Amino acid sequence: MKQSDIAMVGLAVMGENLALNMESKGFTVTVYNRAHTDRPSVVGRFMNGRGKGKNFFGTESIDELVSSLSRPRKVMLMIKAGQAVDAVINELLPYLSPGDVIIDGGNSDFHDTERRVKEVESKGLYYIGTGVSGGELGALHGPSIMPGGSPEAWPLVRDILQAIAAKLEDGSPCCEWIGRGGAGHFVKTVHNGIEYGDMQLIAEAYSLLKNRMGLGNEEMAQVFAEWNKGELNSYLIDITSQILRFRDEDGSFLLDKIRDVAGQKGTGKWAVGTALDEDDPLTLITEAVYARMLSALFEERKLASDLYGNSGNLKNEFDKDELRQALYAAKIVSYTQGFSLMQRASKRYEWDLDLGTIARIWRNGCIIRSIFLQRITAAFKEHSQLENLLFDDFFFGKIQSSQVVWRKVVAEAIRAGVAIPAMSSGLSYFDGLRTLYSPANLIQAQRDYFGAHTYERTDRAVGTFFHTDWTGQGGDTTSGTYSV
Repeated sequence: MKQSDIAMVGLAVMGENLALNMESKGFTVTVYNRAHTDRPSVVGRFMNGRGKGKNFFGTESIDELVSSLSRPRKVMLMIKAGQAVDAVINELLPYLSPGDVIIDGGNSDFHDTERRVKEVESKGLYYIGTGVSGGELGALHGPSIMPGGSPEAWPLVRDILQAIAAKLEDGSPCCEWIGRGGAGHFVKTVHNGIEYGDMQLIAEAYSLLKNRMGLGNEEMAQVFAEWNKGELNSYLIDITSQILRFRDEDGSFLLDKIRDVAGQKGTGKWAVGTALDEDDPLTLITEAVYARMLSALFEERKLASDLYGNSGNLKNEFDKDELRQALYAAKIVSYTQGFSLMQRASKRYEWDLDLGTIARIWRNGCIIRSIFLQRITAAFKEHSQLENLLFDDFFFGKIQSSQVVWRKVVAEAIRAGVAIPAMSSGLSYFDGLRTLYSPANLIQAQRDYFGAHTYERTDRAVGTFFHTDWTGQGGDTTSGTYSV
């Protein structure tokens, strides 16, 4: 009896489409979905629907699933992150053998993946935690895939994962090995953080086009379509133009009827939490996460709007091209922060992340795919140890040429009372980074004053700490160094 090449557990949107993608590339796929006694068989529906007449094995039990697989067995999970993943792993382990591979393709917390790699390897098996980006159509036609975990598993799954991944112009797959442990899921988390930043920046540009320039939906759609022909060319800019043009059944614009409350599933928060752990200033992306939280406070926003109103109909002082330049400059900062976070985490967890390769596999298939990533690939190819994207010659030139209009757009938006948290935060990060002598010396003096946290002096060796009895009533006891 012919056996399948891989099993797919979970037939929701991503799992179903990835399974169809695998089958279309010549692989035989076992499909399985956890049973729900109060629902019809998901597997049965699939086998009689999109999977009918194709190279799929439909199974209704773990035993049946494992028995259908050729060795070494490869089982991919596309299920909700958290306890469900642990539950399925525990169901699988008694039936699997040493050398088999479990692949988690969902958006799992990389800390969980680090733990699961160790637990599964202790049983003699291999574990991969892989980021998969591209949404429904990407899963079906070719996503960007970011696998990490047990290095020994990579040769066993490489052909399948690279076959189903998106391809670049030269045919190379948007799927490469990321690193040990939770590296793959961590990189996907940062990808999603950058995605939050991109989406918020585009939303802010939309807000300014609509609320400051007074453009209608068709006019805005044309602006984004034009921007998509140049250096802002990207999937998100493209779909923004399409969304603006889309009309409801009654002929009106659908976008105008969509409630302005943005949802989130948690990956943006994970990126922010990791940045806090790594002491990395992920300010723009953090503001994008907070903006979604603020959007959810609809009743409070309504009360505030009734109470404070708006700031008046001030004359607009920037044009569409200046807004484009400001959007591009802020986008540079968003990616700068994301890649900085990957650098810091890579050192801490000893993943040895190849940032140029990561930028390359994001160039197609994933949600943040864009021409912009070609420049990032080139930057890290030229300087593999580049500390910050803002130090690259190309991005330096772009920031220098757009600084004036970036400040102009941010200042005019603030003056007019239009919220642009991501774009303004990106500018503040840039200004803070280029400030040689910051006001943090005052903060450190305050901390020493009230808490004896000590400080370093500019006229003494770095690493030598001092405490001052500022009031004449304190003692010599200190709280140690100024680490919090």
